[in-house]
Amino acid sequence: MTDVPKARPASTVVLLRDSDSGMETLMLKRNKALMFAGGLWVFPGGALEEADLESASGDIALAARIAAAREAEEECGLRPDTENMVHLSHWTTPVVEPKRFETWIYAAPLAEDADVAIDGSEIHGFTWIRVKDAVAQHEAGEFGMLPPTYITLLSLSRYATTVEMTASENEIPPPYVFPIFTKAEGKMAVLFQGDAGYETGDGSVTGPRHRAIMQEKGWEYVYRDVAENYPPFVRT
Repeated sequence: MTDVPKARPASTVVLLRDSDSGMETLMLKRNKALMFAGGLWVFPGGALEEADLESASGDIALAARIAAAREAEEECGLRPDTENMVHLSHWTTPVVEPKRFETWIYAAPLAEDADVAIDGSEIHGFTWIRVKDAVAQHEAGEFGMLPPTYITLLSLSRYATTVEMTASENEIPPPYVFPIFTKAEGKMAVLFQGDAGYETGDGSVTGPRHRAIMQEKGWEYVYRDVAENYPPFVRT
């Protein structure tokens, strides 16, 4: 497996704000011409830079936090509240992908109100949307996103406020996720640890189900009969 591209360290942050109708998140729409996630809705983020590592004195976890805040300012002109920024998860791109990242995913309230500013190049659009509405629109086939984005929003949709989110997520150990791409009943699927087919990459193996399945309109997260040592990514 020496020809497998090395995963580059990266980070992203889910920017959140409270509204009268519920917690909202800022979603950015990537240029559809881009090779990676072209045309999909994403959170602000990008690869770690040498300056991030230098600022963190070589501590890669701290550098990831620094990079997430920096990328948010660069991509949309907003600053996360770094004092209340929580680590949600860590995802590594499957080995089948030509461009791979190991990505720290954070969530944070805004540090201050400010206008969104995008470059119009890599990012072609943005929207503030209730977290629950982003999930619903994706499941209706109207808001395209990758599995980590969808699962992150699905998990955050149980919170009513940013204060509730911060307090709860600080108590939950962030999962380290290494997905396996496969097929299941003719559909694209992403398997996670605890799934019966995870070790072999066979989505048809009977047993516990911990996976995301690409349905006709969008991703569906499935967690069923999984051992307790593999907790769900989406909690209720």
